[in-house]
Amino acid sequence: MIGGLIGDAIGTPTEGMSYLEIEEKFGWVADFDGDGTDDTIMKYLLAEALIRTDGYASYDDWAQVWLDNWDEIFGDKVGKFFQSVLHTAAKLREHSIPRMAALGNMPSSSSAMCIAPVGIVNACNPRQAAEQAYNLASLIHIHDVSFCQDGAAAIAAAIASAFTPASTIDSIINAVLNALVPVSGQEMLSLITKALAIANQATNYEDFRRIIYADEARFFRRIMCDSRETIPITLALFRLADGDVEKTVTYAANFGRDADTIATMGGAIAGAYQGINGIRSDWIEKARQVTGVDQDDLAERLILTSQAKFDSQQLARQDYLTILSPR
Repeated sequence: MIGGLIGDAIGTPTEGMSYLEIEEKFGWVADFDGDGTDDTIMKYLLAEALIRTDGYASYDDWAQVWLDNWDEIFGDKVGKFFQSVLHTAAKLREHSIPRMAALGNMPSSSSAMCIAPVGIVNACNPRQAAEQAYNLASLIHIHDVSFCQDGAAAIAAAIASAFTPASTIDSIINAVLNALVPVSGQEMLSLITKALAIANQATNYEDFRRIIYADEARFFRRIMCDSRETIPITLALFRLADGDVEKTVTYAANFGRDADTIATMGGAIAGAYQGINGIRSDWIEKARQVTGVDQDDLAERLILTSQAKFDSQQLARQDYLTILSPR
């Protein structure tokens, strides 16, 4: 969670800029201020939904948390929220059931950017994380923008896989590719594969960034927060950084485009992979100071939720084995 918060904060100043504009204005972004944007707020709301339900939250549960925490969305940072979320919230409050609220929404990364808690409560089970992410993301993205659900599922699967003790960069990437639906998700799978191929071939970060920008017709979208752009780039930067938290988030911040969202997703994956000891101690302390949410308490509640979900599933398996055993 702290890795994602830092990513959101460090990417905020460069959001919407090209890397050439970033170089001209900042040189190289290497540190952060502030407590993040809508990415982090939505992550907290999703964490609350999961905690309330012992890890089994659906789009109905998440929608109720939105309504219960209306001022978190329509408060001081309302200008940071993408239209998809604001429209969905308004429809939920005025007339729509959660299953229908996403109709007509534009593509974005509004579900993928905050899906990290789903990876946490499904730790070591990337397929289950992806399945739950598909459900939850449908509160914001369905039908013609359902590729955004693929994006949320990809990030959730990556984080769940990263918690596996023997995980590697390759195992995390493979977990993503195996967790996405193979036919309906083919466009996302293809784009992820192409971005990863460039990360593997590039001589360094600057080379990767130059190649991606030069091939913008393939990798960029008219709406830069489109998941078909942000998810492949996030995973490619995570690989290019070899899973290092600081490199992942600074690469994202200096890449530009939807920098805060790419950095928060990459920071969450790298944070799960490296653990808290893989994050600079001064960054951890700063993150704790700038946010109004107790990060240690939140992490503990998510772990307890993860354990409760695992225990309930273990009991269900035992009951199933009991009915199968000879009497």
